[in-house]
Order: sequence, then C-alpha cells, then structure tokens
Amino acid sequence: MTEAQPKGDVPAGDDVSGTAHTGAMGMTRFDDVYDQPDPRGYFRALRPWGYQTPHHAQRVFRRLLAARTAAGREQGPATVLDLCCSYGVNAALLHHDLTLEDLYEHYTSPHAAALTTAELKERDRSFYAARRRPDAVRAIGLDRAASAVSYARAVGLLDEGFAEDLEAAPPSRALLRAVRNTRLITVTGGAGFLSGRTFTPLLTRIEGPVWVAAFVLRTGSYRAIAHSLAAHGLVTEKLAAPTFPQRRFTGEQERCYALDAVAATGEDPWGKESDGCFHTALYLSRPAGEVADVPLSALMGGGL
Repeated sequence: MTEAQPKGDVPAGDDVSGTAHTGAMGMTRFDDVYDQPDPRGYFRALRPWGYQTPHHAQRVFRRLLAARTAAGREQGPATVLDLCCSYGVNAALLHHDLTLEDLYEHYTSPHAAALTTAELKERDRSFYAARRRPDAVRAIGLDRAASAVSYARAVGLLDEGFAEDLEAAPPSRALLRAVRNTRLITVTGGAGFLSGRTFTPLLTRIEGPVWVAAFVLRTGSYRAIAHSLAAHGLVTEKLAAPTFPQRRFTGEQERCYALDAVAATGEDPWGKESDGCFHTALYLSRPAGEVADVPLSALMGGGL
C-alpha cells in the first residue's frame, strides 16, 4: 500500500544504490528509495526524471484545506492524514513556505551530501521550523516504511507517524485514536496499492465529515477505491481538466506501456502521455451534500 513497496510510478536513479528493474507492468521500479535513513537518496533518484506530483498537490491541497476549514463544521483541531507519506514531503510543502524545487536543492546539494544522517536531521529541524506557515494544521503520516516515517517525525514534519500497512493488518489502536479529527486525507503516490482495507477502518473511526483527495496515474483505475468510499457516504468526482504531469518516462518501454494502458482505460493519451510523461488525475471524495453545493470543477476553478 505504501511508498516502500515496489511501485510503477517511481523512476530509477543511477546515483542511488539498489536494484533498478522493469516491473511486470512495463514500468520502471526502484525498490530501495523509500525506506532509507534519510531522504537524500529519494530526491537524488527522482530529480533526473522531473518527478513533480507533490508540486501540483501543494496548491491543490492548500486550496482544499482552506475550503474544508471555511465550511465551519470542524469538531476539534483539524488534521490532515497523508497516506503513503514516505519522508513527509507533502507535509513539508503543505505547511511550510517551500517549493518542491527547494527540497530538491536542499537534499541534493554538496553540503547535504557531506552530512551524516544525524547531522542532516539536526539541520532539517531548524530548516523546517524557520519556514513553518502560521496556518499549518496537525499532520499525520501513514506508511509501511518505518525509516521514512521516523525521519519525518524526527524533523517535525509529522505530528504523528505510523509505520503500518493496513492492506496486510488491522490498524493499531494508536492510529485509530490519532485520526479521529481528520478533515482531509491525501494521497499522491501508491493509490494503485490501496483498497477498502486501508480506507474502511480509518473512515469508520473519523468523527465528522472528511474529504479524500488523491492524485492517481491515468494508467490505472480509481474505481474500486471510489466504491469503498461510497459505502461511507462519500461521492467521488474526477477533475476533467487539467491533468498533472508526474514524471518523464525512463525509456521507450515505459512510453509504450503508458500509451497502451491509458488507452485501455478509455482515456486519450494525445498531448499528455504521448509527449513523454506519465500524467495523474485528481479525484476528490466528499459527502454528497457538499458535492451538490460546490462541484469539484467550481472548487478548483481559477488558476490550476
């Protein structure tokens, strides 16, 4: 379910130790990048391929969180729960005056390369604290990658983090207590590995209405997850346009795979995957009444 599992939406990087190979689906996988002691290998691996989903998610999630708060129906302090959170990149961008390019520069610089993990942690605590936004809310991360979650907690990106795989085992009592006041659940990677086994126990425990926002590769389907969310009264909308570039293909095999897979879902790859990049689509699930009041196209209108 998580960023730690071998995934197709991750590029290989020549400067990160590990085993890069092509998965059965025809997508490049890099198995080792998600659960290292610190994020340097992650950013070194992703930067050459222009990975940018967290960049798109930053402005979308900020807009959704503002709209969620403006609804005025909060019950306790608002919480954002990031599924497949890895090293807390989404929390870093949501709650700090930083861009994804800032993080690439921060973690791939010669200065960062010379530090031990302990020294990097100390540097990052100050780095993020100095850039914390006044509108930051409580952040929880969930990922099976224990080292990545631990790092995000240690440097202050997550208020609470849980190294659990709900696809394989029930959630801990501590996790269920922590998610009680969640108002926004976010996903930017790994949706293809999630199912109702992850969402159902969380949604059962969350008090009050919650939104679920996910960036999903156009090579796959979100239908099964949307169906599981519907059982909890959430209606799922897909933003028709724009789509969001995810990363460049690592080669011709990925390109062919992507064109075929997107076409198989009934979508048109022309001008998107045909131009050399995977693309994601934004899905938002909300209570039916809120969907009727403000459709997703209106909620996201202006500037995306």
